Amino acid sequence: MRLKPGALLRFYSLCGILVQENLPDSTWFPVSQILLNGSQGQFPLTQNVTVVEGGTANLTCRVDQNDNTSLQWSNPAQQTLYFDDKKALRDNRIELVRASWHELSISVSDVSLSDEGQYTCSLFTMPVKTSKAFLTVLGVPEKPQITGFTSPVMEGERMQLTCKTSGSKPAADIRWFKNDKEVKDVKYLKEEDANRKTFTVSSTLDFLADRNDDGAVVSCRVDHESLNSTPQIAMQVLEIHYTPLVKIISSNSWPEEGQSIVLTCESKGKPVPEPVLWTKDGGELPDPERMVVNGRVLSISFLNKTDNGTYRCEAKNPIGRNSTEYVLIVHDPNALAGQTGPDHALIGGIVAVVVFVTLCSIILLGRYLARHKGTYLTNEAKGAEDAPDADTAIINAEGSQVNAEEKKEYFI
Repeated sequence: MRLKPGALLRFYSLCGILVQENLPDSTWFPVSQILLNGSQGQFPLTQNVTVVEGGTANLTCRVDQNDNTSLQWSNPAQQTLYFDDKKALRDNRIELVRASWHELSISVSDVSLSDEGQYTCSLFTMPVKTSKAFLTVLGVPEKPQITGFTSPVMEGERMQLTCKTSGSKPAADIRWFKNDKEVKDVKYLKEEDANRKTFTVSSTLDFLADRNDDGAVVSCRVDHESLNSTPQIAMQVLEIHYTPLVKIISSNSWPEEGQSIVLTCESKGKPVPEPVLWTKDGGELPDPERMVVNGRVLSISFLNKTDNGTYRCEAKNPIGRNSTEYVLIVHDPNALAGQTGPDHALIGGIVAVVVFVTLCSIILLGRYLARHKGTYLTNEAKGAEDAPDADTAIINAEGSQVNAEEKKEYFI
């Protein structure tokens, strides 16, 4: 059986009187000291709680050592919620989870931002012991919205897209993506809401419209701890209008006389370009019987030299027009065949040069041998080897011509 706080205090007072009467006159213990000695080691234990707005918060107070002392939960306004297993505040959202001498647990459902604050668990010892638990309520951000987009957008125009979300606590984070690739260069703004608890967050993406952005998906992603790793996303598909881009593709890279060629004019624009216009050298096609236009395709049969020239393909749409050119050169198949074999003239010229050089060398060598044909005397035959000086050697050489026959040497 448990006693109410008032009865418990009266019981403690009566015990104090009894103790005082049974003790010697010289001994006096205040009743608070007696209660303190009996309640040593009794401490309530609590934990802070974080809950998402609209969720359920569980508040638990535990006492490891309790000699049947009562427990109580009170809200930030110091209103008693539960005293042991007795509900004190009329609030259908607050329910008892567990009540014993060692634990008092309660739950608060459909939590609102106004429920945030410091809750107190009291253990009714003497003096009363308390433990605080702070309840944090997370404000869930609203689904984001993208504004500022007008469709369609002309290429080169500046676009400013704004993503906005309200009701987050703490302030949410906004990130931009274009085709799943994050865009970093954005503006961020945070404002406090009227309730002074939540925030409105906005972010602006600023860029110039480009034809490559046509059909791109721009997404605004809101991240917040209350979303449990599941971000909220808003998306916008871009529609960009631009002038046509024109390109001519040829079916024959080396057109020859008598062959055919097909020129295809590829044009891409938004809106889709109108049928293309083919011209030759700034005027109409000169031979409609051989030059047939079918949509974007120009076919020319039985090519001849008169077909040489500049062919232009022009495409247009409501945004503008664009064109490109193709220069057609029809080749002579006979001239091409003569050039396909080896260059005999070049080879013949090289051979002629080699033969000429060889003959010249032979002639020069023959003339040299003819001029130097005869006998030659060695130094020994001339007597110059034993001469004391150059003058004597010359005289001896001249005087010894008679005996030189025996010492002739022949040039072979």
